[in-house]
Amino acid sequence: MKTIDELLAEGVAGKRVFVRADLNVPLETGGDPAGTVAIADDGRIRAVLPTVKALADAGAKVVVASHLGRPKGAPDPAFSLAPAAARLAELLGSAVAFATDTVGESARSTVAALADGQVAVIENLRFNPGETAKYDTERGEFADRLAALADVYVGDGFGAVHRKHASVYDLPARLPHAAGFLIATEVGVLKKLTEDVKRPYVVALGGAKVSDKLAVIDQLLGKADRILIGGGMAYTFLKAKGHEVGISLLQEDQVPVVKEYMDRAEKTGVELVLPVDVLVSPSFPDLKAKAPTNPTTVAADAIPADQEGLDIGPATRKLYASKLADAATVFWNGPMGVFEHPDYAEGTKEVAQALVDSPAFTVVGGGDSAAAVRLLGFDENAFGHISTGGGASLEYLEGKTLPGLAALED
Repeated sequence: MKTIDELLAEGVAGKRVFVRADLNVPLETGGDPAGTVAIADDGRIRAVLPTVKALADAGAKVVVASHLGRPKGAPDPAFSLAPAAARLAELLGSAVAFATDTVGESARSTVAALADGQVAVIENLRFNPGETAKYDTERGEFADRLAALADVYVGDGFGAVHRKHASVYDLPARLPHAAGFLIATEVGVLKKLTEDVKRPYVVALGGAKVSDKLAVIDQLLGKADRILIGGGMAYTFLKAKGHEVGISLLQEDQVPVVKEYMDRAEKTGVELVLPVDVLVSPSFPDLKAKAPTNPTTVAADAIPADQEGLDIGPATRKLYASKLADAATVFWNGPMGVFEHPDYAEGTKEVAQALVDSPAFTVVGGGDSAAAVRLLGFDENAFGHISTGGGASLEYLEGKTLPGLAALED
């Protein structure tokens, strides 16, 4: 895989460099009468900044492209990249041009007007159905039109490398290509979790759906020393143990698979740690109002039938912190509870604090975990690495070939 350092050494001055970034940032509408759209978390924009800045400083005409959300193959103002382009300009400290389409007249004229060292962002790639098309010919046609905007391709959108999309998979085949700083860093970190891992290796998994994590659990049962389970997925595990889980999030159809994994963990000596207590409430909290809900702490085997588990309890927090304390390597993906509400943030907060306190090499696996770290006020530099791609990280750990990385191989 060619690196951006090699590309810069060859010289990019005057060349149009297409940077496939991941600017898929969460947006929120303000309470002002105009309904101003603001970026809730700019972490992904800041992550691609070193690559964009290095190319611009070297005299390239930088064309940044990304998806945002899941528009249905047509323009949708709710998913415009305009706020992300504006934030990128603020972070760069220089103007960033914005094209209001992907490969149309606005994109062509915007790129044509770039001077050496200038940056442009083109509109949401998923506004064009060719970006996510299932058929190679449709994706290829869109990739051809994107290729006409550039001379060189730099892949730096790690959060999208597990997608076989036109700008991720098909476009690199049409242009000289290299991996940006972010992708190089992400791959280097993931290799530390899969090759010659320092032990004890502890994995903390949370989030809503156990089905999202089954494949990675399958792989980790042969590699991790200890797996801690939290979040909404924990209730499927508790159900598999025969416990009442009330109205908690539950994937009943996954209970047999979870039972099998629990048996395998016992046979292979992997310590699978489940909550011993949980915070429950009769209903899901209002995440916008954040009004107090007065949750109750109950044992994990004593959840009332009319209550919903929303966070790990205080005894579980202490237990998980102790299980992380002696680790040499830690991978954490998925919050321990509904961290967006202050009543149910403590479990996620204490797991994050345990990582901060640990001398281990700690990796926060993107997605909601990364958002939680920022929302709860942690210093990002206190962790070994915070990934920009939760889904991509998990698929890498599952041993899958990621299309976006395969496309960057020489």
